[in-house]
Order: sequence, then structure tokens, then C-alpha cells
Amino acid sequence: MNKAMKLIIQGKVQGVGYRRWFAQQALELELKGYVKNLPTGEVEALVAGDELIIQELLKRSWRGPSRAEVSHIIQIPVQADSHLKEFKIMC
Repeated sequence: MNKAMKLIIQGKVQGVGYRRWFAQQALELELKGYVKNLPTGEVEALVAGDELIIQELLKRSWRGPSRAEVSHIIQIPVQADSHLKEFKIMC
């Protein structure tokens, strides 16, 4: 069953390779969506796919790359978008 979740990842997540690391995890798990930096210093991600796979990515998201320090992840359920065909890093 396809689900979608928007994540707002807080902490030391910009300037540490977090977006690239997150995209690699999402691609490995065959999820669709995007990841981008926010002007607030947070990282926003939209992920779509199997609910259990999204939960696995969420668990990994707390770890992040070695220089990242995740302090909080806000989870917002959203409507799955059938137009999402890939996972990409947005500017």
C-alpha cells in the first residue's frame, strides 16, 4: 500500500551532506519523493512508498551521515502523489 510522509528534519543537518545521504537511503529503499534544504536550517523530505519502508527510512534518518546531529523529526502524513516517479535532491 502506498503512503506518503513529509519529514522536517531538525538539528545540524545542513552543510554536512545530509541531503545526499538521505537521497542515497531513499534510492536504496526504492522510495519516491524529494529532499531539500529549508531557509530555517532544517531539511524537508517527502517520501512515498510502502509504509514499512518509509518507517525504515525514518529510523535511518535519525542517524544521518557522520557529521549530522539530528535533534527532532516532524512527521506529517500527506496524500500520496501518483506523479512521483523518482527520488531527487532539490535546491
